[in-house]
Amino acid sequence: MITAKPMISLEEAEKAIMSFPVSPAPEMVPLAEAAGRFLAQDVFSPRDIPEFNKSAMDGYAYISGDTSPAFRVVETIAAGTPPRVVITPGQCAKIMTGAMMPSGADRVVRRECTAEENGLMRIVAQDLHVNVRCQGEDLPAGKLVLAAGVRLRPAQVALLASLGSAEATVARRPRVGIITTGSELADPGTPLAPGRIYDSNSHSLSAQAREAGAVPVLLGRVADDAEATAEAINAAMEACDILIISGGVSAGDFDHVPAAMRSVGFTPHFEKIAVQPGMPTVFSTRADQSHEGTAPAGQSHEGTAAAGPCAFGLPGNPVSTFVIFEVLIKPLLQRMMGNNDLPLRQQATLTSPFRRGNGERTVFIPVILRHGKAELVSYHGSAHLHALARANGLLQVPTGQKEIAAGSRVDVRLL
Repeated sequence: MITAKPMISLEEAEKAIMSFPVSPAPEMVPLAEAAGRFLAQDVFSPRDIPEFNKSAMDGYAYISGDTSPAFRVVETIAAGTPPRVVITPGQCAKIMTGAMMPSGADRVVRRECTAEENGLMRIVAQDLHVNVRCQGEDLPAGKLVLAAGVRLRPAQVALLASLGSAEATVARRPRVGIITTGSELADPGTPLAPGRIYDSNSHSLSAQAREAGAVPVLLGRVADDAEATAEAINAAMEACDILIISGGVSAGDFDHVPAAMRSVGFTPHFEKIAVQPGMPTVFSTRADQSHEGTAPAGQSHEGTAAAGPCAFGLPGNPVSTFVIFEVLIKPLLQRMMGNNDLPLRQQATLTSPFRRGNGERTVFIPVILRHGKAELVSYHGSAHLHALARANGLLQVPTGQKEIAAGSRVDVRLL
């Protein structure tokens, strides 16, 4: 029988999850569907950008240094139309913004600085700018444009389109299976019987997974039954890359998740973390017996191989579930999509003092971050969803620290 591991620190839990090997799987998607996805390979510029010398203004292209009192307009060049005439001294071409510069010309005088009459252009006001965008000045051919792991936002999508890409090679979105446990749970929108509560965790986890770039797979609810819990966990692994079970992870008579995980072949790496909220958090992995190789760190499945699926058991309290996803699961999902950036944090000034009775665990406190200041939210514990809904950040108070004075500089994890 495998006994529960002792409580470990948050840092040890993060290290255990980081040791779980992942390998982002690439897939091609149309550019119109690429927003929010993570690049799976580096992108290099296939050509010079701009592709040719072009006018940055509406005006007249001529030879710099030509001091002719007037210039014969020999052609008009629209954007998208190649020039036909080579410019010589005393000549110019009327040119539109973005149009290709004619041979011979190397400068554009803005239209506002000129006067044109009877086919002659005179410069009537000084223009200090060259007003030419040179070939390759934005990007030379072969230059790294976007690195693998970058999340494609609208600006990056526009850049890929400007390079002529109709598709993008992105990391496949991990499938996150979500099971909630508890005979007391009811679906939102249905009547609430005495002693029952609405299931918020499946909706919270689904929204968090989707916002992280993954695909949530709602696998339903399981009653507080040991056999049913084990069957649900075993069946779920065919549908997902990561499984999250909410509830049933503590030490009560109806908390069956840790034992159910072990009964279907999962090896626990930890079952308690010194954090608040979220202490009874479980992280387990199961080797993939369909491949040969080396099992993940901490596993001892003889004859197994490569890294298989992993599963998390989260406390049923809604704030605990939310916080543990943000702190531990979200970074793993990011790694699975090739993004190794740390969670976004911001320094702020704490507006009021923070105190707690003991410092045995790392604590996460909801705060409102605005104008460089972090304001503590009235917070009643791990079931207080209203406090979390008001917050846009989490203040992390490390183990051993019991108080923070008002005016202190603190790090806030952005939500």
